[in-house]
Amino acid sequence: MVRLYEKGAYVFGGNRVVDETQIGCEYREYTAELPNPEELKKHTLGYRILSAHNVSGNMEQLQIKFDKLTSHDITFVGIIQTARASGLEKFPVPYVLTNCHNSLCAVGGTINEDDHMFGLSCAKKYGGVYVPPHQAVIHQFAREMLAGGGQMILGSDSHTRYGALGTMAVGEGGPELVKQLLKKTYDIKMPKVVGIHLTGKPRHGVGPQDIALAIIGAVFANGYVNNKVMEFFGDGVGNLTVDERIGVDVMTTETTCLSSIWVTDDKVKEFYDIHGRSADYKELTLPEAVYYDGLVEVDLAEIKPMIAMPFHPSNVYTIDELNANLYDILDEVEKKALVSLDNNHVKYTLKDKVRNGRLYVEQGVIAGCAGGGFENICAAAEILRGKYIGNDEFSLSVYPASQPVFMELVKNGTIADLMKTGATVRTAFCGPCFGAGDVPANNGLSVRHSTRNFPNREGSKITNGQIASVALMDARSIAATAANQGFLTSAEHVDVTFSQPKYFFDASIYENRVYNGVGKADPAVDIKFGPGIVDWPNMAALSDHMLLKVASVIHDPVTTTDELIPSGETSSYRSNPLGLAEYTLSRKDPAYVGRAKAVQIAEKARWEAKEVEEVYAVYPEIKPVVKQVVDSFGVRALDLEIGSVIYAVKPGDGSAREQAASCQKVLGGLANIAKEYATKRYRSNLINWGMLPFLFDGDLPFELDDYIFVKNIKKAVMEKQSEIEAYVVTKGMKQFTLRLGDLTDDEREIITKGCLINYYRG
Repeated sequence: MVRLYEKGAYVFGGNRVVDETQIGCEYREYTAELPNPEELKKHTLGYRILSAHNVSGNMEQLQIKFDKLTSHDITFVGIIQTARASGLEKFPVPYVLTNCHNSLCAVGGTINEDDHMFGLSCAKKYGGVYVPPHQAVIHQFAREMLAGGGQMILGSDSHTRYGALGTMAVGEGGPELVKQLLKKTYDIKMPKVVGIHLTGKPRHGVGPQDIALAIIGAVFANGYVNNKVMEFFGDGVGNLTVDERIGVDVMTTETTCLSSIWVTDDKVKEFYDIHGRSADYKELTLPEAVYYDGLVEVDLAEIKPMIAMPFHPSNVYTIDELNANLYDILDEVEKKALVSLDNNHVKYTLKDKVRNGRLYVEQGVIAGCAGGGFENICAAAEILRGKYIGNDEFSLSVYPASQPVFMELVKNGTIADLMKTGATVRTAFCGPCFGAGDVPANNGLSVRHSTRNFPNREGSKITNGQIASVALMDARSIAATAANQGFLTSAEHVDVTFSQPKYFFDASIYENRVYNGVGKADPAVDIKFGPGIVDWPNMAALSDHMLLKVASVIHDPVTTTDELIPSGETSSYRSNPLGLAEYTLSRKDPAYVGRAKAVQIAEKARWEAKEVEEVYAVYPEIKPVVKQVVDSFGVRALDLEIGSVIYAVKPGDGSAREQAASCQKVLGGLANIAKEYATKRYRSNLINWGMLPFLFDGDLPFELDDYIFVKNIKKAVMEKQSEIEAYVVTKGMKQFTLRLGDLTDDEREIITKGCLINYYRG
């Protein structure tokens, strides 16, 4: 089904794959003429597109300028506020502000529409595009109106993936978009490119989510494509529709890759033609010989309908396998869940969902950038036609990804067919994906064609004794399950003929509602601020020495950004840094905020203090700690920057939201310590908010509430020291070594200045 090569691979003629280890013996006729693999790497689509956008003159150290930018309404306020504070005059490239994440949130009074009016006024002032609420989810609008062959797009959402349309897209935290708005660059080492070789044709009932889950299950845990570019090619590509390719492509984010790109063909050309953008199509094909740093073989014909069980998209099984081994697999799921869930608050089991030997779910959702596509919804409707979802616990919600998709589904009768079954149809909204809509009941199990199923992400609150579960499935199997009123069913076993109706795009929907101010910046426009839009607090530059209190220790194998800063109802404070920070780690370590704020009191006192006793007066706990450091190292007490630090084994999987880092900084966080960082984007968020991304591998020398002293940290950062000595003060000055990993010169200066805003202010 899915096979990984141990090393690299050559590809000849766009489809013939040769394992690097076999090239000498199996293809001896090539070896005399075969170019160096380093030269053949330059033939990949990924290399060629990156090269075209690199302005550094050095393909090992890239400085990328993107063609277009896109954000949604949980991120664009903070991004523009940061850019304004850093000297923004106008948007230098097309920047699209979509409104698909807080459209239906009821909490917060006028805050949602206040943010929307802020976005519209900024689009007018700085020359951007404003997409009103309910018109399109961020990624569908980008596919329909932004993507272009050979181009690059940067988005402040982790699922920024348009590779199926020939566009390399990257999802990053907001500060990286700020850099582009200020005409700076996206700096990164040349990523490795891994080939994804598709062969065969999908079997009956298999959809794009099934293919994506099979790939995620094979590559996530081993990090095979971590921070690399996934490049899709092979005869199997032509056996997928463009909608299917898009559905696979958007889920590549869950592999932790950096970006993705696909070869293009006449089907992709037709997509651009349908959307009235024929000139944006570009044929992307592989030359005669290419070398990939790794290779994934995917036989589409062998993939069966899949399910990703709680609580990660990589926790995959075939639906048939699950149904045949229910209790054994549910035991495995529950054991894995114990790693992420606190049993002091909830008792977790899925065995109570088994009735008459089959698994029963209470909810189905087909939504957003992954599930809300035209073909997914049409296929679901055809499976459900003439059937009913029942009047018991099970419910089904469908969210078309854009108004043009919705309109065509109305015209061809699909919406009527769905409504007859008892399903409800909603407008374009990302809510179910992050807990702002369709939150299941306590102990509920939801099956969703959406992007993630992390714990808490669907909206439950473990610390309040509430727990719900999400399993990821394709729209087709969700519809098959709905047709059986909640009993888990594989679409492979449904007797249906998919008619694959043709899609017609109505451009007038956007022409009549979307504000397009590209090239029309008007400095005279006043930005509209609501009372919930708050400026970033002042942040101090890095001091010579650092004293860190360990405010949280997380031993989970992976910590998601949703655990670092929960989504859902917290989005009501997305434009208020201080308000949002109160929710940091609230569903993972509720005591963290109190610990961090207590230490922050000492640091704020240090800023104003003339004598160290003034610091001790507001935070007595610090006195013996500071005294030990002063006595042992002879440093001046008031030169000790005081803050908090979080330890996590592998933090940062999931969302690109910068708030996962900025909320820590707002609370006085100065560093993270990790065995490794799950994604490049989370590490970048830490750096851009002036936090040190320390690395440490081994048995922890410290524990919760310990104090760590780092001497000459500013000097170590600026002089590019690879190893930094640290001391656990509360363990008798126990010494250990931290690493910072690779940092660019700009990143080092950002850290020493205290954050990106300070860096640009000079």
